[in-house]
Amino acid sequence: MEAPDFLVIGHLAKDKAAEGWRLGGSAAYASLTASKLGLRTAVLTSAASDLDPSLLLPGIDIRLLPSSETTVFENVYGPEQRVQYVWARARIIAASDVPQEFLGARVVLLGPLVGEVEEEVARCFPRSLLAIIPQGWLRNIRSDGRVEQISPRRWQPRLLLKHSRALFVSDEDLPPTEAEETLARWAAQVPLLAFTRGARGARLWSEGRWREVPAIPAEELDPTGAGDIFAAAFLSRYVETDDAWQAALFASAAASLSVEAPSTAAIPSRQQVEERLRAYEASATQGERGAQ
Repeated sequence: MEAPDFLVIGHLAKDKAAEGWRLGGSAAYASLTASKLGLRTAVLTSAASDLDPSLLLPGIDIRLLPSSETTVFENVYGPEQRVQYVWARARIIAASDVPQEFLGARVVLLGPLVGEVEEEVARCFPRSLLAIIPQGWLRNIRSDGRVEQISPRRWQPRLLLKHSRALFVSDEDLPPTEAEETLARWAAQVPLLAFTRGARGARLWSEGRWREVPAIPAEELDPTGAGDIFAAAFLSRYVETDDAWQAALFASAAASLSVEAPSTAAIPSRQQVEERLRAYEASATQGERGAQ
C-alpha cells in the first residue's frame, strides 16, 4: 500500500457542544485541511466504538486503535479566555502502533490533545518532514477535568525537537511571562517555528530570523481549530514550494476562512484559500499605493 502524503497522529475527540457533540482534536482539523487541499491523508488515532471516524472524515485513511474510552473535550469561551475540560481519555499511541505502510509518509504531524503520543513515535519517520503541535504536552488535567496550562520549562522532550523540522504553537499555550524565553529556546532547536496569535497574526522563525505574518481579516464565528488548520495548510504548501514565507501566507488565509463557521464546517478548499490570498494581496497592494 502506498504511503500517505500527509499523516496526522493524535486523538480524535468528541467535543461537547450545545447540540450534543462534534468532532474535534488536532487530528481532525489538520487531516481535513490536508485532504481538502488535495493531499492523500491518513490519521492514526485511538477511540472507543462510539466514534466512527470514517463517517466524519470521508476520503481519509483512518487507523483506529481500540480503546475503552473516546477522548471527550469541552471548550468554554469567555470574554477574556477559554476554559477547557477533558471528561474522558482514549489510550496512548506508541511507536509500535504505527503501521508499516505509514512509515514513508511525506509529511507527519504529531498533534496530541492530552499528551497521548509517545515521544518514541518521532523515531519512526527519519525520511519524513516531521512537525509537532506541542499543546497536548503542555497540559495538565486536574481531578475535576479542568485543563491547566503547565510551564513549558517543565516540558523536556528528549526526542521530539531533535527529530522535528517544524513546530506550531499558539499564544494560548504559552504563559505570557515565558513566551519569549520559550520561543528563543525552541527556535534554537527546530528550523521552522510558527507562533500563532489569532487576530494578531503569527510570527515565523525561518532561515535564522523572525518575520511577522499578517492576519487576514475574517468574520470570526468560531476560532476552534484555527491553529491546527494553520499548521496543516503551512505544511501542505511548504512541501510544494520549499518557501516558508509563502507557506505562512497561505496558512494565514486558510486559518482566516476556518473561523467563519462552527467546528470543521469552514475548513477551506485550495481554491478558497488561493482566492482569499489573492484578494488580500490585491488589497494590500492598493493600500500601499494609496499611502504613497
